[in-house]
Amino acid sequence: MAHDHDIVILGSGSTAFAAALRAQSLGAKVVMIEKSMLGGTCINWGCIPSKTLIHSALFYREARLGAGLGLGLEENGIDFGRLMAHKDEVVKYLRTSKYLDVIQAVPGLRLVRGTGRFVAPGTVEVEDETIRCDKILIATGGFPRVPNLPGLHGIDYLTSRKALLLKEFPASLIIVGGGVIALELGQMFSRLGTRVIILEHGPRVLRSVDEEPVLALQKALFDEGVDIRLNASVTGLSVVDGQVAVTAEIGGNREDLTAERLLLAVGTAPASSGIGLENAGVEVDAKGFITVDKTMRTTAPGVWAAGDVIGGMMIATAGAREGIVAVDNMLNPGCECEMDYLSTPMTIFTDPEVGLVGHGEESARKSGFEVITNTLPVSAIPKAHVTGHTAGAIKIIAEKGTGRLLGVHLSCHRGAELANEAAMAIRFALTVEDLASSLHVYPSMGEGLRLCAQGFTRDVAKLSCCAE
Repeated sequence: MAHDHDIVILGSGSTAFAAALRAQSLGAKVVMIEKSMLGGTCINWGCIPSKTLIHSALFYREARLGAGLGLGLEENGIDFGRLMAHKDEVVKYLRTSKYLDVIQAVPGLRLVRGTGRFVAPGTVEVEDETIRCDKILIATGGFPRVPNLPGLHGIDYLTSRKALLLKEFPASLIIVGGGVIALELGQMFSRLGTRVIILEHGPRVLRSVDEEPVLALQKALFDEGVDIRLNASVTGLSVVDGQVAVTAEIGGNREDLTAERLLLAVGTAPASSGIGLENAGVEVDAKGFITVDKTMRTTAPGVWAAGDVIGGMMIATAGAREGIVAVDNMLNPGCECEMDYLSTPMTIFTDPEVGLVGHGEESARKSGFEVITNTLPVSAIPKAHVTGHTAGAIKIIAEKGTGRLLGVHLSCHRGAELANEAAMAIRFALTVEDLASSLHVYPSMGEGLRLCAQGFTRDVAKLSCCAE
């Protein structure tokens, strides 16, 4: 069956949709191929369901903090049925309004159900249809990585996807991993009554984030009751009396731990196998991620890739922009548009939230910059005392001499909003002095960026409220 199309996209997640809408706005006709749920990981199994539950857990935490201020709290427990139903309603609404309704309303965008597989360069087969096109975008995303742990084959383990489908939360949980998913879900489970142990292989969690804000977050999680074990390696798994038994080497010592459930949270694997990449000449790296250049081109002529399937930041906003960059290069020959990762903000939705944009201190030095830094404890922000959320730290990395902002890493209540502001400052090459002299609402958490910038030249502890 012949169809009129200019671009073929494998996948239907946030990356694919951003690319499709960009292509449609430029007059191109698009075929989108999807084998599973419309909307991909973010809307169905990732950021939307997880953040809905995380925010619900924050409500519960805030209510308990309010009780300490004399506001009272009626302990009726948690209605997990209603909680999970609310999560499902949010997912359904956004999947319909942001994906299904869009497909039906946008002309020139066709959805094909099934697994798309390359059978030759420029040729994709899906079900009984063969689609030929000289512009193809691979946006198949990723899935939770499962490590090869001794004894894992006998364990009914959870991944991030399975964990978000639970009808009841376990009384106890051991999480393998100390990255984004481990900390977000670990704190969420803990706040909703689960005893949580996190096993991190390295000396601290979140190794891609600078030390100061991470250590402040670790302390906040410890203080909340999340048991984080560092320098931990799992050496054995088994089931004993219906519990998961984990043998681990922690700091050089053997420890035997038990919990009701086990959650694996050790990163994302690319959905790149089984789609015939070898038939199209598309190369992948040792971990299976598709190799692309700065313009999102793969090693095969006429084929681009974007989103989780190429690795990188692996967040929805970055994937969406990568898809747009790919389409711009497809439809505007000579564009040579590139992805700007340095001004792309990322947030980890723990509480305090972790935000980062631009360089960390080490990466700035490796890039050849001579740097200056300043770190501000969140407790120095007046609004933190108003809200009761004083945990965290804000770190600014700048170029010595010019004062140009190179990066901001922070852990702070409502830190996502600060990360957005920092991203704008870095994108438009602002300096420490620009940020220090900007006006912020008082009192607000955003004022923390200004105070941190002022701290390069002044002792902010000696500044009065709203001081210039």
